[in-house]
Amino acid sequence: MPTYDYVCDANGRQVEVSHKMSEVLSTWGELCERAGLEPGDTPAASPVRRLATGGNVISSTSRGEPAAPACATGGCCPGGMCGLPD
Repeated sequence: MPTYDYVCDANGRQVEVSHKMSEVLSTWGELCERAGLEPGDTPAASPVRRLATGGNVISSTSRGEPAAPACATGGCCPGGMCGLPD
């Protein structure tokens, strides 16, 4: 599942959570529940907004380039990626 960063303007806290792309978190209470946090003194109905950052990994295939083959040894190849020139 992708990760997303949210911020609550009511308390200034930024929280990273994982959830489905189709899921939308809109309140501090929803965010705390998903992240396993106690809401503290911040009202659960306080709005949160998703930031344009996150821990998602972009693969080379998403840019239209061919994917590099996986290393057969399961480790890093010292001269480049398995079978590909430097």
